[in-house]
Formats: sequence, structure tokens, C-alpha cells
Amino acid sequence: MKILVINTGSSSIKFKMFDMDNNIVLISGIVEKIGENNSSLTYKINTIDGKHLEFTKNKRVTDHKSGIILMSKLFIDKKYGVIDDTSQITAVGHRVVHGGETFHTPVVIDEQTIAAIKENIPLAPLHNPPNLTGIELSRKIFPGAVQVAVFDTAFHQSMPEEAYIYALPYELYEKHRVRKYGFHGTSHLYVAQKAADYLKKPFKSLKMITIHLGNGASMTAIANSLSIDTTMGMTPLDGLVMGTRCGDIDPALHFFFANHLNMKLDEIDRMLNKESGLTGICGSNDMREVIKKKEKGNLRAQLALKIYTRRIKKYIGAFFAELEAVDCIVFTGGIGENSPQIREAGCSGLGRLGIELDVQKNRESYSSIHEINTTESEVKILVIPTDEELMIAKAVVSVSKKRQPCLK
Repeated sequence: MKILVINTGSSSIKFKMFDMDNNIVLISGIVEKIGENNSSLTYKINTIDGKHLEFTKNKRVTDHKSGIILMSKLFIDKKYGVIDDTSQITAVGHRVVHGGETFHTPVVIDEQTIAAIKENIPLAPLHNPPNLTGIELSRKIFPGAVQVAVFDTAFHQSMPEEAYIYALPYELYEKHRVRKYGFHGTSHLYVAQKAADYLKKPFKSLKMITIHLGNGASMTAIANSLSIDTTMGMTPLDGLVMGTRCGDIDPALHFFFANHLNMKLDEIDRMLNKESGLTGICGSNDMREVIKKKEKGNLRAQLALKIYTRRIKKYIGAFFAELEAVDCIVFTGGIGENSPQIREAGCSGLGRLGIELDVQKNRESYSSIHEINTTESEVKILVIPTDEELMIAKAVVSVSKKRQPCLK
């Protein structure tokens, strides 16, 4: 059974094809800078007989349709392809950022599903439209495949009302569904399940805090296998400091920007989402570069890292209070998996909560799940590589067998 997973962004298409029968990734890659003159396709192949190939094709890709056609042609290319025909793809899984309150689980895509995703565009105007583009094109290019949507927000639909309702006029929720939704749900669920497997304990018996740190970043409090709170809100802007996003700020700042700096709404939106976070403080959204700057004595980089890790510690404390006890903390995402400095700073000084990080273990390199807590630590601290695409592929297998939409 071959499953294609597609993540369509505003100017990119990420993809990964799984051979679920042999538990291998056949193909993975990304089409980048769609619509620009310097578009490219990076393509990685893993064959059943153990061969590996990677290359980048520089070619102008005018739009998403051209990108998906280019991608699909490579799948069956005589030199680089791994399948004889695109009809061999059983199902296509689509990462959709915002499912609102409509979607609690992955669904087989039909006209009703597409209509519901469109209705949620006001909640994610930058994300849902390209996600829909990917779905519509994929239905045409892979007409024989079952199309399945997997939502970033779905895992967080278990949050209690007191966690997701904002202290605003209640009519805003009733009429416009203004509330906290949370994101990165697929990643949080994946590493939480992996943590339960590693600890050899039932998922429902554990209380944990999962920390997904990438260019986008979020944390989730999990109890009895359910998300009970998360840092991101109605949009992915809320919560932690991120690569270019500010995270938590005083909401009245918007009025200051508009009234005293004469900024327009789109300028404020761009600043908070694209020009803030690590970039706003020290000029770079790449954590590796920020750390290098800090090591060279750059004061802004030092400040950026202090703000970044302080916010992580703040939410560990907040979620600890909500959960009342914590069995484990999980770090994942590009930064969470690869930056011992951030993990160490984020967990420092938390011994009174039973959280004690082993500095030596934390600095060692691993390619799989590993513990970085001391033997005396009451709370396990784990580093677990995330695999959202695999999680989506598994969801696609489960849902496509039913071939029934499961809207709630």
C-alpha cells in the first residue's frame, strides 16, 4: 500500500511517499519558491533494495499545479521513479492547518469536507487556501486515490471549555467561533504516543508536557491521552517565542501601533508574524545562527535566547500546575531535537518540580528516542524525533479503509 503525504504551503509543496507494506519511505522532497524565478525541487529516493539518491532540480515552477505535476512525473520517471504509474498510489494524505470545530478526526475528502475547510478560511487565511489548492489538484492528478485530510487542530479538540474559551463577549464564540484551537496537533500526538511506548506505560495513564520547537513552536499539556491545554491560540501566533512570531504579547499593543505609529492592520500583521520573534530581537530566525552569534558575544542574540527559553520555562510551570503532576516532558521539532543548549536552559532551575536534566546526557548525540534526565529526576525528560508525515500516513491507512467521511 503506497501512501503519498502532501503539505501544501503558500509557496511550497512538501511531500513524502510511504510503502506501508514494507515500512519504508520511498520518496520525500519539497518544491520551493513557487512563482519565483529561482524555484527548485529537492528529491530524495530510498528504494526497497537499500539504494539512496538525492538531487535538486532548479526549474521555474509557476504555480502549485505545475509543482504537483512536476512532482508526480518524477514518481514514474524511468531513472528516478519508484512506481510504474501514479495509479499505484492508494491514497493521498493532506495536512490541513485549521479544521475549526468541524473536524475532530481525519476524514475522507468529499465535497462536504472541502466546503467545511473553506468555511474555516477566516480562521487561517494564510494556511487553508493553499491546503485546499493541494487537495483540489491532487484529486485531479491522482483520481484513483482516496484523498484524506488530517488536521493540525484536531488533537486539541479535547480541551475543556475553560481552556479554549477566551474572556471576551461570549457572543463572539457563539457567532464567530472565536476561541483557542491550537496547532501542531499531529506532532504532539505522535511524540506523546512514542513516549508512552518508550516508558512501557498505557498512554491514558500518563501526564506529560510535549514541547515542539521549530521555526513555529508550541507546547501541549496532555492527560489521559487527551490535550487539555496548548500554547497556540485561534492562530499560530500565540504562546512561545518563535523564529519570526512574537508569541504572547499585550493585546493592547495593536492599538498603540495603529494610533501612535500609524501602522495599518496588514503592517501590524506582517510585523507580528514575519518580523518578530528571534528575527525581531537579533536579526535571525535560524536557531543555529542565533547560538553562534551568542557564542561570539552578540548581546542581542544572548537576549533572544534568554527570552526564548524563559517562555518555555514559564509554560512548563503553568502546565505543571494544570496537570498537578507530570510523568514526562518531551522535546521534539528541529530545535527541540537538535539544540542541547535550549533544552538545558528550558529545564534549568526546575528541581523543586522534580525536573532534573543530566547535562552530559543532554549533550550527547542520538538518532532515536533518548532520556536526558538524571537518575534522581522524578520527571522523565525525553527527546523524541517527530514524524508528522508518518502519523498522517497511518491515519490515512485507517481512514481510507473505512472510505467514509467522519465529520462531527
